[in-house]
Amino acid sequence: MSLGIEDCAIECRNNCSCTGYASADVNGSGCLAWFGDLVDMREYTDGGQDFFVRVDAIELENAMRGSRGSSTKKKVVLLCALIAVGLLIFISAFYCWFIRKGKSRGLAQREGLQRLLFNLSTTLESREETNAKFELPTFDLNTIMVATENFSLDNKLGSGGFGSVYKGRLPDGREIAVKRLSKSSGQGVKEFKNEVVLIAKLQHRNLVQILGCCVEEEEKMLIYEYMPNKSLDFLLFDRTRSTSLDWGMRRNIILGIARGVLYLHQDSRLRIIHRDLKASNILLDAEMNPKISDFGMARIFGGNQTQGNTNRVVGTFGYMSPEYAMDGLFSTKSDVFSFGVLLLEIISGKKNSGFFCEDPSMNLIQHVWELWEDGRTLEIVDPSTGDSFSEQEVMKFIQVGILCVQENAKDRPTMLSVVFMLGNETTIPTPRQPAFIMTCNLNLPVYSTTETGPLSSTRPGKEKIGDYL
Repeated sequence: MSLGIEDCAIECRNNCSCTGYASADVNGSGCLAWFGDLVDMREYTDGGQDFFVRVDAIELENAMRGSRGSSTKKKVVLLCALIAVGLLIFISAFYCWFIRKGKSRGLAQREGLQRLLFNLSTTLESREETNAKFELPTFDLNTIMVATENFSLDNKLGSGGFGSVYKGRLPDGREIAVKRLSKSSGQGVKEFKNEVVLIAKLQHRNLVQILGCCVEEEEKMLIYEYMPNKSLDFLLFDRTRSTSLDWGMRRNIILGIARGVLYLHQDSRLRIIHRDLKASNILLDAEMNPKISDFGMARIFGGNQTQGNTNRVVGTFGYMSPEYAMDGLFSTKSDVFSFGVLLLEIISGKKNSGFFCEDPSMNLIQHVWELWEDGRTLEIVDPSTGDSFSEQEVMKFIQVGILCVQENAKDRPTMLSVVFMLGNETTIPTPRQPAFIMTCNLNLPVYSTTETGPLSSTRPGKEKIGDYL
């Protein structure tokens, strides 16, 4: 394993029995040699690595002679070469004329996107990302401007740290949502790159679908399918609009989100940690199916990687797991924590962050836990659901939610277990006291979707994290 590919070549040449060699792994380290027949070979439809085969010198010379052919073949080759050169000159001349006439907008757009993706490949952390093929349709700026009526305020759906989102309609009648990167947003550039890599490669009914992108002049935009029912928080946290969410609808939304996160963690080609699961990042289509969106904060894990660390904590306060907020440690269990908070919010119709500010020691998670201990768990259910729910099923969902927000990441279930428990009649473990994050009257930093550093060491008169988490 200490040999490189060049050392491997020398070893093979010095052994007459060696018939071929290759690197032991795709990173180019280690030496793997074949002696005798070439067996145990694999053929890849995509990817793979180079394999070097020893060829007899006489056979090689005969092959070279055969390739020279007759004089007739030489004439054919020469003629083809002349034709190719002529075509190349013609294409070059046409290209120069095309540039001078100012008709290179579409070509410049594609070249701009290619440069962006090439620069991105030098910053990606995974070899799989670097080797990925960026097959994403492109739109020209004029098409997007016409579709959004020149980014009319009437078509504006919302905004964030990255920029603004606009509703539009393409010439073929399709409705779209255009995520327009703010020119002054450094965070938005990173989000844009991340989403180009991730969402274009992900296909699941509970993930928002990206239709293409636009990189032209100083504009960078992502084009998504339009979600007519907007985001989950638009309905969930409004007393009037929440009445449209009965228990059956909330149940389907919870299960859809769970299946989407499970796909990211286990079933997609790349293992992905979303890192910003929250109600505003769950979009609802015309049939009220949930779609996870906004992969700007997401991170890709290798096949055997289970945990990562970052010096910049990003996300939304109230949804971040304790180990991530305090130490910058994130894993699939970080998303499980966020999902648990989201599940309890959907059932209660209340936000976790700043739930009961009249009581500085109370947030939604703690309130649910106290009701659970007192045997009054169903009091947390949003009155807007009426009598449309099954008490036994709601109790099960709440118990799973409490399991997801356990303080210790090891005590939280995987998303595979969550999906199974939510969808089947099975024995569910008894939860321990979850992680409480007090949000009122404490000198604690408040996090948003902007990047920042880990929590400071200033803590409110407590000796250990368990005292206030």
